[in-house]
Amino acid sequence: MSNLTYISPSFIVESLKTSVAFYVDKLGFKIRYMGPDGDPFWAIVGRDNISIFLKEIAPEIKPIPNHTRHEWARWDAYISAADPDALFEEYSSRDITFHQPLRNDEDGLRGFEVADADGYTLFFGRPNI
Repeated sequence: MSNLTYISPSFIVESLKTSVAFYVDKLGFKIRYMGPDGDPFWAIVGRDNISIFLKEIAPEIKPIPNHTRHEWARWDAYISAADPDALFEEYSSRDITFHQPLRNDEDGLRGFEVADADGYTLFFGRPNI
């Protein structure tokens, strides 16, 4: 029996408000938590069975997406999508700028890439079967 059910990446963000707005307005996520009350600095946003933690640390602590460290580290999160084609169509209607459009890539995956408000690259897709 499997005991592990999901993983939630945690991203350091420059502005919590801007980051949360991107996930909610552009990607259709919901705010699952934001706190602490009065002066929030971290949030959980999610859609379906996935969640992403966002945390604003301090003005001098900047986001460091993987691709800025090395060209082979192109993603910060792989998000499994049963139907990447339908999700791509949905996101296309939301005026999202794609980091990589829908395609079958050299790794045998079908999907697309979106860069969030802090430059983190999210891959939405599945194995190309």
